[in-house]
Amino acid sequence: MLSPAEIRRIARLARIEVDDAQVAALGPELNAILGMVEAMQAIDTAGVEPMSHPQAFAQRLREDAVSEPDRRAEYQSVAPQVEDGLFLVPKVLE
Repeated sequence: MLSPAEIRRIARLARIEVDDAQVAALGPELNAILGMVEAMQAIDTAGVEPMSHPQAFAQRLREDAVSEPDRRAEYQSVAPQVEDGLFLVPKVLE
């Protein structure tokens, strides 16, 4: 159980301003969340392989094909400065 002082400390660390009414309302909600975390930690997961996603599905992939013409030379023809096919820009950090 989180005490009101602990809730205020968590709020201060998160840079969230809470008044006394909010502290009273947050107490049961935060304690329910922490109870759920404790229940999940109590589950024996030995031998369970980690999953990248909770649902087993395959990602639909499309063919990696060029669909636009190469217009680099056209774009660079109007650029103020170009060198070796790269746009040159002013230095912004010293």
